[in-house]
Amino acid sequence: MAETYTPVCNFGEAAHDFSLLGVDGNTYTLADCRGEKGTLIMFICNHCPFVKAVQKKLVRDAQEIQNYHIKTVAIMSNDPAEYAEDSFANMKKIAKKLAYPFPYLFDETQEVAKQYGAVCTPDFFAYNADLRLQYRGRLDDSGMANRPDAKRELFVALRMIATSQQGPAEQIPSVGCSIKWRRSAG
Repeated sequence: MAETYTPVCNFGEAAHDFSLLGVDGNTYTLADCRGEKGTLIMFICNHCPFVKAVQKKLVRDAQEIQNYHIKTVAIMSNDPAEYAEDSFANMKKIAKKLAYPFPYLFDETQEVAKQYGAVCTPDFFAYNADLRLQYRGRLDDSGMANRPDAKRELFVALRMIATSQQGPAEQIPSVGCSIKWRRSAG
């Protein structure tokens, strides 16, 4: 496990379009995943212990933030040839088991993760209604300890984005396992 931290939020950076296959068999674009007041794009996977520790919180927060007209989408960009637990078949299983209330998409070419500059799982990108980046921080302050009383930093930021279209000035980077990039041929 290579522990990696996300870069500082680049406020105002535009979201990148994508067209990715979801575990439900449908193809999703950024427009399909866009919320009226904001959009949360999460880079997650199945095998990472950082993600496993917060999966139920991701479901809870995605469900609750819908009340603020923010939609959530999760993208898995790891190379499943190296990490079988991250295969498309296993993505389907975990999404069903946890009843993911958001599309779970497979970035097979890893191009979307590269466009966004995603570096780890989980990596959170929260956008306002104009699809301008307002938050790139951690879920909460518990890390893998998964404390139920942890301050809900991402949720608070999303609520702020929904009401003011701006994220908090101070953000603490997310930490997780590095994205597992394909080995280049040659």
